[in-house]
Amino acid sequence: MSKPRVAVVFGGRNSEHAVSLMGAGSVLEAIDTSKYEVVPIGIAQDGRWVLAAGDQRFQIEGGELPSVDTSGASLALPTGGTGLVAYDPGSIPVELGSVDVVFPVMHGPFAEDGTIQGLLEMAGVRYVGSGVLASAVGMDKGYMKAVLAAAGLPIGRYLAVRDRDWRLGRDRIMKEAEQQLGWPMFVKPARAGSSQGISKAHDRAGLERAVEFAREHDPKVLIEAAVGGREIECAVLQSLGDDPPAASRPGEVKVEGGQEFFDFEAKYYPDQMSLTVPADIPAEVAEEVRALAVRAFEALECEGLARVDFFYTPEGELVLNEINTMPGFTSLSVAPQLWAASGLSYPELVDRLIQLALNRSPGLR
Repeated sequence: MSKPRVAVVFGGRNSEHAVSLMGAGSVLEAIDTSKYEVVPIGIAQDGRWVLAAGDQRFQIEGGELPSVDTSGASLALPTGGTGLVAYDPGSIPVELGSVDVVFPVMHGPFAEDGTIQGLLEMAGVRYVGSGVLASAVGMDKGYMKAVLAAAGLPIGRYLAVRDRDWRLGRDRIMKEAEQQLGWPMFVKPARAGSSQGISKAHDRAGLERAVEFAREHDPKVLIEAAVGGREIECAVLQSLGDDPPAASRPGEVKVEGGQEFFDFEAKYYPDQMSLTVPADIPAEVAEEVRALAVRAFEALECEGLARVDFFYTPEGELVLNEINTMPGFTSLSVAPQLWAASGLSYPELVDRLIQLALNRSPGLR
């Protein structure tokens, strides 16, 4: 029998393009090629799909972020089937064969937000990770918090600021934020990840600057009350059968590079962050973290995997910060490390996700 064909898709049209490539490089190294046929596919910043070149760079080198090499053959995924078609100007399109599973190692808008999931649903292609709705809700932090709050999960205080609200009433919004949230505040794009566009505001002038900075990434912005305490993270994985989702051992992340919070450099540059697994918290708190993480996963109706982030306050309370439906996925990223410490190695995790995708049906079937 032929091996299942797995297309690892990476890149994309957003500011997390390089983060995607770093994760894809790890996935491509980890996939068992004796078990699967692998097709690496890059999506360039201009939206073109290409077969990855043999010398595609996936890692940061000399401080330079990787990007998709567009020298490979251009690709199309017809919506009428699961086949890939390669084409170049002036040449006859070449049928590359069907794809059994797409592994979208992609983050941010036009990727993790339900858009590529919708494209794959239309094409009838199975894929790794959450579906259209869970991906879209997980990407938009305003709607995510609304869903989590409706499910009775503990979240922090926040204001969601839409483009028109800010343009027509920034003074009113800053006054509301000061009254409802207090100082300091964190400001972030509603639909971005990898700490892109996030800053901390200590006064009204700083808040205005922070909102404008976040709006460079997304016209919709979230303003959040700062929550003191330690940052605890937990990974969740869908079960292959009908059992409930499984939660990893919780871990604690700390900034080591002198930054005030987890910005892009703290997350992706060497020696800027530390992860301790298991987190040094009471056993009953660890179990509560795991239970809340699974509840959040199910509240959004996630599939495949997710990472759920918490604050553990000095008063002993847990505050759910956010859920990430396609977390950073290098072998050194938090979610894979949490699973490795829980007994599931990185190659085993990659294989589990592919198997989960192979056993799902696209659409409503």
